[in-house]
Amino acid sequence: MWADLFTGSVLVGLLSSGIRLATPYLYAAIGETFGQRSGVLNLGVDGIMLMGAFSGFYVVFLTGNLWLGLLLAIIVGAIMGLAMAFISVTLNAEQGISGIGVYLFGLGMSDLLFQKLVNNVETVRGFQPLHIPLLSDIPVIGEIFFQQNILVYGAYLMVPIAWFVINKTTFGLKMRAVGENPEAADTLGVSVAKVRYLTVTFGGIMSGIAGASLSIALLNVFQQNLTNGLGFIAIALVYFGGWRPGWVLIGSLLFSMVNSLQVWVQVIGIEIPSDIAVMMPYLLTIVVLVISAQRVRQPKALSKAYERMD
Repeated sequence: MWADLFTGSVLVGLLSSGIRLATPYLYAAIGETFGQRSGVLNLGVDGIMLMGAFSGFYVVFLTGNLWLGLLLAIIVGAIMGLAMAFISVTLNAEQGISGIGVYLFGLGMSDLLFQKLVNNVETVRGFQPLHIPLLSDIPVIGEIFFQQNILVYGAYLMVPIAWFVINKTTFGLKMRAVGENPEAADTLGVSVAKVRYLTVTFGGIMSGIAGASLSIALLNVFQQNLTNGLGFIAIALVYFGGWRPGWVLIGSLLFSMVNSLQVWVQVIGIEIPSDIAVMMPYLLTIVVLVISAQRVRQPKALSKAYERMD
């Protein structure tokens, strides 16, 4: 049975689905990287993803318009990110507790709206694979990399964009300064509150897109707790990646490939308890956090409130 995993068709399917399943991890983790780089820890990522997932799904369910669904997911993500910024930056609330509050709100509200507005597991026609001319025709490689939907391509495009913004722009410099030493940044004329509001709101937008990528691009369905803790894994990936987009990409691919593996193990009928297979990504999360804690240094001001002294 295990030998079946190494057949050509299964390997191509495993790698192709692994590339695709990294999409929500990438969107959520890249967005959270920006927020944490500025010193704000948002543990509400999973809740924002759930609200984005439901918002996008419901609009597509009613109208069939995928772009309108994605737009609403972005708006909802921005609103929830803005709320998290207000709580953490303006009110100076404890960020860990605030984030859990945002998560619980998203979990409960998405379930309530689903029960009241849909109440049945329905499917929608989501974003379809977009074949890149010429590249998609390359044997094996084309099927794995260049026959994905547009949100998959967008997720991978965000990696070099995020790297460039963080390391090569004035805003990236300000963001890193605020995350390391907000007092010094403030002395130099950088608005700590403005930078943190922008990064946390951007993180909310990215989490909204991550949720929508599940409900209208990958799974094309919504149900209670659709993310199943994926947002918390995205936060772990930020730590694994050392707050660097390139390493976040590597971590996302690692998790998605493990997730794809556990699916294929069940599909081809390998005799392993399904519960153990489903646990694989979460066991990997624990291992990753242990390794990350030993090798990376977080931004010095992460999760620390800053109150300007006049």
